[in-house]
Amino acid sequence: MSPNIVFIMADDLGYADISCCGRRDYATPNIDRIAERGVRFTQAYANSAVCSATRLALITGRYQYRLPLGLEEPLAGKTDVGLPPEHPTLPSLLRNAGYATSLIGKWHLGVLPSFGPLQSGYDEFWGFRTGALDYYSHRNSRGEADLWDGDVAIEQTGYMTDLLGDRAVDAIERQARNERPFLLSLHFNAPHWPWEAPGDQAESERLHDTRLRHYDGGTQRTYARMVQAMDRQIGRVLQALDANGLSGNTIVIFTSDNGGERFSDTWPFTGVKTELLEGGLRVPALVCWPDRIPAGRTSDQVMITMDWFSTLLDAAGTAPDARYLPDGMNLLPVLTGQRAPAPRKLFWRYKTNAQQAARDGDFKYLKIRDNTFLFDVVADPRERGNLKHRRKDVFDRLVADWTAWNAAMLPEIADSFGEVFTAAELADHIGAD
Repeated sequence: MSPNIVFIMADDLGYADISCCGRRDYATPNIDRIAERGVRFTQAYANSAVCSATRLALITGRYQYRLPLGLEEPLAGKTDVGLPPEHPTLPSLLRNAGYATSLIGKWHLGVLPSFGPLQSGYDEFWGFRTGALDYYSHRNSRGEADLWDGDVAIEQTGYMTDLLGDRAVDAIERQARNERPFLLSLHFNAPHWPWEAPGDQAESERLHDTRLRHYDGGTQRTYARMVQAMDRQIGRVLQALDANGLSGNTIVIFTSDNGGERFSDTWPFTGVKTELLEGGLRVPALVCWPDRIPAGRTSDQVMITMDWFSTLLDAAGTAPDARYLPDGMNLLPVLTGQRAPAPRKLFWRYKTNAQQAARDGDFKYLKIRDNTFLFDVVADPRERGNLKHRRKDVFDRLVADWTAWNAAMLPEIADSFGEVFTAAELADHIGAD
């Protein structure tokens, strides 16, 4: 029998922002349960250091730079760029294989009338279309109402994280009465700015006439409460699966779309969202499937967001469209213990600050502006010891590999958006323009 799939994605969550990955000043017991029931990856990467590019890689199984949307880092304001409805996606391929498909939460892959979840394989959508949403007013950073049921704009009161949990539990209970397997994509906006936890409606009102990105707001305590609120809703989702007898044959995945932001814990890495340092790319990645995956393990397999595409299609007994072969790896043999971890060669680029990166085995090539580096990120995860002269052979090989890979991607364009932090915004970015 085909498994159900619940794919949970946090927004801007740092690698060590959950207990099982190292957070110590608060607990995330429900998220940790996913790891306890299955596998925690210790070397998981996002496809990009920002959100819409990673989400594009997830839904297509391919490097995001193969589509114009992937050149936006992230998508911001353009209405003529998005995920083409004719492109095969994880939900469309699963729907063709008999799955019911739902997205609850963040889309951020293009806006109506040309683009949207219902146009790209989801049967149902309840959530928001742009990159950020106020947790109470449900307005985006342009001040627009951005809450949708399908393609119909709606209004509803409540804290967004809780509303998404409500919808997810309802979806599970409805699907439990059907015979079809289901894909539930639950994409939280937590803990993305604005920094609003349960009970912080006054902060929402203060930000009403702003663009939401309040550099004068937020604290570690607020951030903790935002993550804990998400953890509670994930607990309700897991409980709904248990109560309906679905847990054994349901794949549950938890991850983040990129590395952490200003209040995140990215230890033992440096760098944050928008940077190709490990802290901008490393993410928590947990998966359980009690009927197939042994519980309570960690895996050192190097993996990346787009791997979930091939993994889930294989688990569902279906395959990618032959016209759009995936770039990712099928992780299922590693997860089930049929195959040992395999070396990987992965590539990234980020237009702002002319960033480039490649990982091959334990080595990572990194370029930021005119500065180039070679790190052993297993022995030196904080990327401090530059080996580019000492291991010139490895450095030259990775630069050549990156150049050959980049030639197969769409070229960067001048008018694409690139998010970056400056010294005026964050004190620890002194020297950044």
